[in-house]
Order: sequence, then structure tokens, then C-alpha cells
Amino acid sequence: MNAKEKWNRKYMDRLIDDKPTEPNRRLLKIAPYLKGGTAIDLASGLGGNSFYLADLGYEMTALDISDVAVNYVKEQAAKRGLNITSKVADLTKDKNKLTSRKYDLTVMTYYLDRSLFPLVKQMVNEDGYLFFETFFKHKAAGNEHISSQYKLESNELLREFGDWKILFYEEDEQEGRQTIFCQKKMISNSI
Repeated sequence: MNAKEKWNRKYMDRLIDDKPTEPNRRLLKIAPYLKGGTAIDLASGLGGNSFYLADLGYEMTALDISDVAVNYVKEQAAKRGLNITSKVADLTKDKNKLTSRKYDLTVMTYYLDRSLFPLVKQMVNEDGYLFFETFFKHKAAGNEHISSQYKLESNELLREFGDWKILFYEEDEQEGRQTIFCQKKMISNSI
């Protein structure tokens, strides 16, 4: 089964089970920073983060490999009158789709492709924000079912985005996740 089939099946099962789509809990906590503008939700799934951000006034772009998820987001956005453009994209192959526009906010949760890091950095406007959360390697985490290639090393996001202004960082060993919220800042060399 290829990645598209896998995720289509997973999202179809969630829709059949009528599991609600909710935004990431840590994304909710940074709401005071979220003032609207343009945003992209990479590997958006069933759109919990996208719906939340569109409700806050963001002009959203939601990308996912699953056409089941993308169609669901399109239907829900139309029903709710939300400004969300939802598109099918394989982020490992369709990287050129990511470089055509810059955003005030980029969100990526529970998807890891390290080759996207340079592109993500290019996609964010100066003074724009990145919210990123995914699994990390920790023995007590209970995320053994996730392949190590899809888990961050300890402090990896801090190292990768260390030249940005870090507004929130957490490495939760119980949940086995790493979260960063940071702002792209121009580094001034003036004294």
C-alpha cells in the first residue's frame, strides 16, 4: 500500500467513526500571537488546525497527500464559510508547490521530512511564525509504533531553528513529542 492509500484509509476510518477534528492543543495556547494573515498547514489531515486558524481570520492553504482529507476540508470549509484552499500534495515529491508563496504562519504537526526544513524557512515571511510539533525519540514515550526515521532527536528543532526567535519550546517525554513555536527575525549585525 502506498502512502496515499494508507492515509486515505486512515482518514476514511476516522470519518466513519465520526471522530471530531480538533486543533492541536499547543496551537491553542499560542493564540495571542495569531493575528491573521496568510497561513499554510502542511500535512493538514482532516483540517483541525486549518479550521481553527481560518476562524481566527487566516487565509489558509491546507496541503495533504490524502484526497479523502482534502475533500473533507473543502466540504467543511464551504459549509462553514471559511477561507481555506485545500490541495492534494505529496510533500516528499511536490516540494516545488511550497516555494511559490510566502506565509505569515506555517504549521506542521506530526509529519517529519527533514528535507523540508530549508523550504519551510523560505516559506515564512520575515517576522512570520512557524509552529511545528511531532514525535521525538525517547524510550519512555510510548510511541514505539512510529518508525525512528519519523522521530526527532532530542533538541533537534532547537538546533534547526536556533537562529529564529524561540517563543515556545517543549520536549515532552511522557507524550514523546517535541514542539516549537518560533518567529523568523532578521538578525541585525549593527552595534
